[in-house]
Amino acid sequence: MNDVHGTFENPPELTQDLITEAIDLALADKTQETPAIEALVGVALTGTDRAFIERCCLKAGSSTSSGAKLLGIAGLCLGHTARRFGRLSPEAIRLARSLAARARLDPSDVSTNAIDGHDDITWILRRARAKWRRGRR
Repeated sequence: MNDVHGTFENPPELTQDLITEAIDLALADKTQETPAIEALVGVALTGTDRAFIERCCLKAGSSTSSGAKLLGIAGLCLGHTARRFGRLSPEAIRLARSLAARARLDPSDVSTNAIDGHDDITWILRRARAKWRRGRR
């Protein structure tokens, strides 16, 4: 995420191997968090493989140490994924819920980005369920 005078630019989409490598590096060395965040946001906004995006978010959101920016971003990116694809796996929903709860309790543990992601997921999945129910009538 390039912050140039308060503007947002979509990060470039990388190959799955480069995204995985960036996340692995950040998990091993917190100083490598920015490239991992950019990779995760990029794939969540433009990637076409929902399962891969979820795996990346799950890995980042369940393996990162407390206080890391990557935790909140993982939750936010799950929200982007739900918005783009209209669904998430139960495991991804559980992680997003957990990260949002942690952010509500202590924003220094998990950034409030996780709350935004969970709010998106809740809204998107509620709409999808309502649409499904209307179609069954």
